[in-house]
Amino acid sequence: MNASPAARVLDITRLVSRTGLGPLTGVDRVEMAYLTALAKAPEPLFLLCRTSYGFLLLPGTAGAALRQGLVAPDTLPAPSWPDRLRRRDAPRLRMAAALRPLALARAPHARLARLIGRHLPQGSTYINVGQTTAQPKTLARLRTVRGLRIAVMIHDTIPLDYPQFSRATEPARFAARLEAALSHADLLICNSQATADDVVRHAGTRPLPQYVVAHLGADTPPPDRAALPPGLDLSLPYFVTLGTIEPRKNHALLLDVWEQILRQMPETKAPRLFILGRRGWNNAATFQRLDSAPYMGRVVHELPGLSDGAVAALLAGAQALLMPSFAEGFGLPLIEAAALGTPIITAPLPVAHELLGEHARYAAPSSRAAWTAEIMEALAQNRHSDATFSPYRAAITIPTWTEHFRRILNKT
Repeated sequence: MNASPAARVLDITRLVSRTGLGPLTGVDRVEMAYLTALAKAPEPLFLLCRTSYGFLLLPGTAGAALRQGLVAPDTLPAPSWPDRLRRRDAPRLRMAAALRPLALARAPHARLARLIGRHLPQGSTYINVGQTTAQPKTLARLRTVRGLRIAVMIHDTIPLDYPQFSRATEPARFAARLEAALSHADLLICNSQATADDVVRHAGTRPLPQYVVAHLGADTPPPDRAALPPGLDLSLPYFVTLGTIEPRKNHALLLDVWEQILRQMPETKAPRLFILGRRGWNNAATFQRLDSAPYMGRVVHELPGLSDGAVAALLAGAQALLMPSFAEGFGLPLIEAAALGTPIITAPLPVAHELLGEHARYAAPSSRAAWTAEIMEALAQNRHSDATFSPYRAAITIPTWTEHFRRILNKT
């Protein structure tokens, strides 16, 4: 897949589905980075969106309407009349209604191949980053389009390796999607060597499509302290954890650690913990603690829905980023913190070692004692009172989107 494509078509279904859910995170940000980069490339860009009633094929310029709707979902039009008849009014349906008049063409799901074959020049490339539509039927239909090349990003294989951290139906769904990608894609894009190794392991002895490892880019905006919640007290040292509050991210361990810290020192002197990220799923016990623990809102603060600038401001001022996850395919917060010069304490994940090497402190995600010790040591270093303090013993290379797309665009 080294020749320049006649055109590219980016699947934006995941971004559309995130309308109204607050700031983009994780995979959503990756898909947005692709939209931005592909719009600047010299090759023509098309966008594809799966809706309840079929697929929309859009010009690349429709990306501006998508961005606007994500930033200001209240400005979107009412859903289509079939959705209104069904009394359906989700923000993603309003986004689909805004995009529909911009479509170059549309088709029922079963006629996706005809839609692409008729409107895209032969030799084009379909790119799926969000995986929402990387389903067996969709990829099989696209595979029948003459001359179309297919590239699919694999973010991780966590649903297969750690099914206990997924929704009940997700392991089987993911297995089917991975099988479809292995069967129909011309190129697999892996966000880390750790992910590539996992894909190879799950593929077993079967032939693999061509694959490329391309680290995701640090996309950290300038810190914006003015965007922080009014009255947020930053006078005491604090730590930050960033990510959706779900069992895999292991917030429960951090709450255990802070309870241990509060047994060792008075509340007035204890470091603060800022939990940045929205609530996820299957985490009722942790949610109950967040709602009822006496230290909540005093020592530990749950701060969902912050702007990117506000998140950057808290990361930049933190004693350390804390990431006790049981599994990650990449872990964008790791490089975002590193880009800001913030110390990092993380579980010893393969991708953490791949990205940071010796530039992070590691603690087993099951060890409250190890995490307490690392946090207290970071607290004792008092990084903000020592102008010469640096958490990195040598220069660290921060992955960039420029380098990511340098590796990707000549293969898609």
